[in-house]
Amino acid sequence: MTDPSMLGHGPAPFDETPEWTATVVGHHRLRHDVAVVRLIGEFVPFAAGQSVEVRVPQQPGVRRRLSPALPPSLDGKLEFHVRAVPGGWLSGHLVADTADGDEWRISAPAGTFRVDPDGPEVVMVAGGTGLAPLRSMILELARHPAPPNTYLFVGGRSPRDLYAGDMLTLLADELPWLTVVPVVENLEDPGWDDEWFEHSRVDIGFAPDDLLQGTLADVVGSHGAFAQHQVLVCGSPGMTRATVDRLLDTGTPIGNIQVEGL
Repeated sequence: MTDPSMLGHGPAPFDETPEWTATVVGHHRLRHDVAVVRLIGEFVPFAAGQSVEVRVPQQPGVRRRLSPALPPSLDGKLEFHVRAVPGGWLSGHLVADTADGDEWRISAPAGTFRVDPDGPEVVMVAGGTGLAPLRSMILELARHPAPPNTYLFVGGRSPRDLYAGDMLTLLADELPWLTVVPVVENLEDPGWDDEWFEHSRVDIGFAPDDLLQGTLADVVGSHGAFAQHQVLVCGSPGMTRATVDRLLDTGTPIGNIQVEGL
C-alpha cells in the first residue's frame, strides 16, 4: 500500500494520480459571489493557462477544476479566483467558507491553453473569473525578455463586476506591452448594495471614462479581424460562444482562436 505522505513526492504508480498539498494563507472576498484564495504549499507542475483539480476540507468528496491565476512557482504559491455558481456543489463554500489554514489537495494539471512568447501579438478576452488563467499567462510572459504586445479585454455586467480593476491597473502600468480594456454591459451598478464590494473599495482602478459599453463579443468584434494574432477567450459558455462567433464573423481565422470555458 502506498504511504499517503509520499503523494506528490516522486513518480506515482500507474493507477494513482499525483496529488500535492497547499495551505490557505489568504481568503479575500471581493464581491458577494467572488473570492480570491491564496495558498502556499508543494510545487505543482502545471503550465500557465492550465487548470488543476482541487479538493477542500468543506466538501472533501467533491473535486472541482480551477485555473491558477499565478504561473508555476517554485516556492509553492498558488492563487485562485472563484465565483459562486447558483446550485454549485462547491463554489459557494469556496467563496463563503474558506479559511486561513485550510488544507487543499491539488491534482491533475490539464489543458492546452497557452501563449507563444515568441509569437505574434496577443488578444485575450476574459469574462468574470475567466481572468484567472489569462492573468497567469500574462505574468508568465513577463518573465520573457521581449513579450508580444498583449491586449486584455475584461468584461462584466456592470462596473463592480470588474473585481480585479486595481490589480489590472497596476499591472498595465508596470508592463508597457500590456493594454487592458474594461468592458461593461451597463455603465451603472445595480441598485442593491454588495457589502463585500463596499469593504474592498480602493482608490486604484478603472475610471468611468475607461469603460467601454457593450458585451465582450460586440466590443471585441468591433475591432475587426485579428488575422495575425494569438486570440484566447475564457469565460462562461454563453460568453465564449458569442465571442467566438463574432470573431469568426469578422474574419479572425478559427486556427488563431483558443477557448477555455468555466
